[in-house]
Amino acid sequence: MAAIRASLMSARSGRIASAVLLALIGLPAVSTASAQADPQGTIVVSPKQQNWVLRDGEGREVTLRGFNVSGSTKLYENDLLPFRTTADAARSAQAMRDLTGANAIRFLISWEGVQPAPDRIDYAYLDRAVAQIRAFTDRGFRVLIDYHQDLYSSHLFNSGSWYTGDGAPKWVIQAGGYPKESCGICLLWGMNMQTNAAVRQAAYDFWRNRVLTTPAGPIGVQDAFLSQAKATMAYLKQKLPAQAFDSIAGFDPFNEPYDGGLDGKTGLDWEKAHLMPFYQRFRTAMDEAGWNAKPAFVEPLVFWNTGFFEEGGMTSVGRLGTRMVFNSHYYDGARMTIDPSPASDGTYAAPMNEIRQRATQLGTAPFISEFGNKLSGNGSDRTPWMTRAMYQAMDSGVPGRNWWDGPAAGGSVLSAIQWQWDIYSGRHHELMNGNPNKVQTDGDGWNDEDHSVVAADDAGNVALRLDRRVLDRLYPSAVNGDTLAFAFEDLARSGYGGAGRQQAWLTVPSSLPRLAALVKDRQYGMLVWKGSATGAPTDLHLPQSFAPSSTTVVSTLGTLNGVPAAGPVKATLEPGASSAHRLQLTPAAQAPRVHFALVVNTAAGTPVTAEQLAAANAELTAWMARKFPAN
Repeated sequence: MAAIRASLMSARSGRIASAVLLALIGLPAVSTASAQADPQGTIVVSPKQQNWVLRDGEGREVTLRGFNVSGSTKLYENDLLPFRTTADAARSAQAMRDLTGANAIRFLISWEGVQPAPDRIDYAYLDRAVAQIRAFTDRGFRVLIDYHQDLYSSHLFNSGSWYTGDGAPKWVIQAGGYPKESCGICLLWGMNMQTNAAVRQAAYDFWRNRVLTTPAGPIGVQDAFLSQAKATMAYLKQKLPAQAFDSIAGFDPFNEPYDGGLDGKTGLDWEKAHLMPFYQRFRTAMDEAGWNAKPAFVEPLVFWNTGFFEEGGMTSVGRLGTRMVFNSHYYDGARMTIDPSPASDGTYAAPMNEIRQRATQLGTAPFISEFGNKLSGNGSDRTPWMTRAMYQAMDSGVPGRNWWDGPAAGGSVLSAIQWQWDIYSGRHHELMNGNPNKVQTDGDGWNDEDHSVVAADDAGNVALRLDRRVLDRLYPSAVNGDTLAFAFEDLARSGYGGAGRQQAWLTVPSSLPRLAALVKDRQYGMLVWKGSATGAPTDLHLPQSFAPSSTTVVSTLGTLNGVPAAGPVKATLEPGASSAHRLQLTPAAQAPRVHFALVVNTAAGTPVTAEQLAAANAELTAWMARKFPAN
């Protein structure tokens, strides 16, 4: 044991401690040569003209859309996993696929769940995680696994505290000897990161790899985290079938990193000195565990795009390259606190473009692993259009009123995972900080949050809480070649349950009168892409409101009023879905030429005529020649 302790204390112990812990817990070390080949279907970062995107095993540009599962991982009533049973996970996955057409999730796990003692990995916990992950991969989902933490650990908080945390195990906090926690006058739980001495000191120690005296001997706290992370990744690779492992998009090493203390320097200095070295160590752990074909989805300092406190953004760390993804969150801090204004067309174009641009500067693809807003309480009446506006800006960085005049300026379609999908919403029974007198039942069951877009009834049926038109969206899930422009008019109302105002944001200019007449008062989307020479189809998810029989397509591949089940333009079920459809577009001659597809929900309104479609096609063809002449 003395030799083990010495190894764990070594400055080189990132690699040594990993091997030692693997030996201690009975899992053989994994050779880095075990996953050299790119597995079929694996997501990779790939170049695209002036930026970088995610591509699948067929080389198609991929857009990942879905939800975090889930904040229930923060709760002891759920044994620190998203779901209480595998059956719940399967029921949730099926509902998500059918109700929203989502193709990806961020699957939360807990350091405390994985490593309840410094010399022990809880394989039963990981086995339950594997079963829940497979409930999604078996239904065609991509899965981003996330080591989640908030305020570092629940064990920093006393039983009567207003707040709680999640993440680090009890033994880490016991060994740290942290001061009594207190947030003072905190309007939001996140303010603990700035004012709670216990939370700040614990985070400070993690980034500096403080050596803790534990029952297993002295160990650097960051070394311990990386060792169990390597053990976890090796075990997941061993337990997941090859197809399921191919569906793992990558790993998010650390949710919402914050500094705990800048030592008089800036957030950018901290990212360079502490955050990036941690990510490089995690990247090494991924490689040694056989995950070298998958990217790490790395997050900047949590405050970088909030407008508050210590800003970062990774401009000081150099290029991330293709083995890391720039992984940001986006919440509208102003509207969550002091700004009473509603969201509207183009509200979030600037912040989403900042994410696009930052990723390009870092030499990698952008990703948004959290966004959204609360569904109850003060300000929640603005949530439908706030969420709608966020999706709009992730589809295109150009406001709808300007899109038809400058579609190419919209940038890449952003992959994004909304916070959150909790089928236990409003039905929790969590003893906050273990206090039987503070049982949390409402909302998310955690720090008074209520963000879940779904809830289940007494019979277990899963239903959306936010309007389906906001969540179930037309989007290009896989494009054969490069997406040049995309936009979608969802016509979502400003309220809940079909209430509120309806207003089109993607407005067609008067210079396109035939097109304007066709899409007036209708949901529609427009995709422009430059195809490749492969035979893979271009896929767009069709929302439930776009029934194939009443969907009109005007494109370079043909013009159809009603989409058949076969041919170059066809509708098929989404993989793993029982009712959700996708539109598949496959040119007869696979050549690198530019295509367009206008997709319109024509279920309501005056029946569309062949003359209308021919006129719209001619107008769109001329518009393409003007807007994309070089292609």
